[in-house]
Amino acid sequence: MYLQFTEPVLGNELFHSRIRTDSSTRSVRLRPLHFGAVMCKRRKTDEEKHAIEFAPKKKNKPQTAGVVDIWRNMTVEDLARSCQLEVEHIQEAMLYVKGVGSIERQARLEDPRVIKDIASKCGFRTKIVAASVDEDESQKDRDVLPRPPPAPENLSDRPPVVTVMGHVDHGKTTLLDSLRGASVAASEAGGITQHIGAFTVELDNGEKVTFLDTPGHAAFSAMRARGANLTDIIVLVVAAEDGVMEQTKEVLRLAKEQAVPIIVAINKIDKPGTDIDRVKRDLSQHGLALEGYGGDTIAVGVSALHGTNLGELTEAVSTQATLMGLKGEYTGPVEGVVVESKVDSHRGKLSTAIVSRGTLRKGAVLVSGQAWAKVRGLFDHAGHPISAVTPGMPVEVLGWRELPLAGEQILEVDSEKIAHSVLRWRTNQAMKEKALSDAEMISLKRMEHDEQYKAEREKARLAGFYRRKPQGPRQKESAQDTGVPRVNVIVKGDVHGSVEAILDVLDTYDDNDRCRLDVIHYAVGDVNESDLELAQLFDALIYAFSVNVPKKPVKGVSMRPVNIIYRLVDDLKKEINTKLPLVDVEEEVGEANVMQLFDINEGRRKVTVLGCRCTAGLLKKSHMYKVKRNGEVIAQGLRLESMRHLKNEVDSVKKDVECGLRLNDQLLEMKAGDTIVCYQMNKVPQETEWDPGF
Repeated sequence: MYLQFTEPVLGNELFHSRIRTDSSTRSVRLRPLHFGAVMCKRRKTDEEKHAIEFAPKKKNKPQTAGVVDIWRNMTVEDLARSCQLEVEHIQEAMLYVKGVGSIERQARLEDPRVIKDIASKCGFRTKIVAASVDEDESQKDRDVLPRPPPAPENLSDRPPVVTVMGHVDHGKTTLLDSLRGASVAASEAGGITQHIGAFTVELDNGEKVTFLDTPGHAAFSAMRARGANLTDIIVLVVAAEDGVMEQTKEVLRLAKEQAVPIIVAINKIDKPGTDIDRVKRDLSQHGLALEGYGGDTIAVGVSALHGTNLGELTEAVSTQATLMGLKGEYTGPVEGVVVESKVDSHRGKLSTAIVSRGTLRKGAVLVSGQAWAKVRGLFDHAGHPISAVTPGMPVEVLGWRELPLAGEQILEVDSEKIAHSVLRWRTNQAMKEKALSDAEMISLKRMEHDEQYKAEREKARLAGFYRRKPQGPRQKESAQDTGVPRVNVIVKGDVHGSVEAILDVLDTYDDNDRCRLDVIHYAVGDVNESDLELAQLFDALIYAFSVNVPKKPVKGVSMRPVNIIYRLVDDLKKEINTKLPLVDVEEEVGEANVMQLFDINEGRRKVTVLGCRCTAGLLKKSHMYKVKRNGEVIAQGLRLESMRHLKNEVDSVKKDVECGLRLNDQLLEMKAGDTIVCYQMNKVPQETEWDPGF
């Protein structure tokens, strides 16, 4: 079979072909062929025409329309720029949102919920992002500083911060317990406060007062100084039975330096024999001008144990705070001060702080010294969670990456990125300062080395070439063991203030010539595995101050749990005493008077025998002797070659018995009337002379 074309194929015209087979020949109408450049597409068949075509499923594209970026502490102008609206439009929407403060262009919006509500009123959805920072600025590490003083129109009333201070055991904590209806003094070890506490008390008139309780022990002077720096008013507690004591004088000095007003609470007036007027006179003599003694300082007699006159004291505090007109700024980034810091075994790193500016909320990013935190929780003094902290309120902050130091300033930043930048900057500054101090020490060492080298060169030059001696190998630069005993200590405490106080006490140690005291490690928190390894490596004592220690004892490690600072000092002094070597102490056993001298011949040698009478104690032949003349020792360390009573050689002579003594030193010129003292040397343990002063 073959195809035979009967008509020429031209362009797009139809053509016929004749099909010749063995049986017959027929004509067939074939499909047209299109050779145009545009129409080169095959026509669909009937089956393809009736086929059902399904459109491909469209992918869901993210609906980003109407979503704006927001961040904490953004200004009204920033929100308008993010929404691409006029500032007036945003300000009009803010009028219909609750919780909005100022609507000025540069007013900061702290609460993300408020920002979300404003954007919702404008028809937008929100997405929380980090604060926008210029690329050039974001690449530079920089420090964060407190804001300038606020404008008077932005200030509002705030509760006063009152610090209770005074001498140890004068009733400070008991007074606060009576004010807030708690019992903190009973929980303190030894009945003395060793921490600085912050809590809020609501007075009978409805006003709130933030109280700081500071320890009165002499070792906690740094804590008292921080309390005086944080406070608006100082309540000086003086026991009526004791009057002005050492720590009372220190509080008066701190109040004068910080220019803080004082209210005196004369405590324990219910005890018999107390004289309030005597206490007032003593305070006046130390420069505190009281009412009735030519001044305006209020003094109230109270009984903290029975609650006597506490109403008068709180009224005096409220009146003083009103006269001072204390105000604070509730908007803007947060500023505050760390009161205390600790490590909780269940919750982690915590800090007690007082907010001085702004409103602290959960999620804020804080920087304090070389530590930073993203706040994960806020708690009041009773441990209850709270949502916001305003100026003048104490708070316990959870979420610190590193433990902040007590007394450091707290500043809020916009994001974690900025916090890391601030920490890098501060770390670099600390390293530069350390490098400068190290450079000074290196320069001094180099000068000493140069002087020594020049002196040796000059000595060798003057000696001449042939008289020069070889120097030998270079001596090791490491310090040689001098044989002085050493006590190594590891200090772990519950809060930073306690560790600081212990280190301050240990810094007063001044007996390093007889026994060295080295603190190889200190930290806040429970005793852990790394502490045990350090103790094994350095043969150190671990003092656990009010923290947990491993229940299972560790071989070669001595752990000393303590909860009172002076007990720690007493135990450490005992440990130092055991390291000190025994010393020889002279013990006088008896005395004898030389009555007459006898010269006798012993073989070919002429010897002198002393005729003596024992006047006190007992004379023993085996002991040592010394000779006194007119109360002065002219010889000592002598031994007896012979001791006779009558004609018999004896080992001892009692009181009021005459005897003959022959000394081993015959060259010593003895005289009648001299005193011979019999003594022995005893090994007695030493005691350190270190006295911390309490």
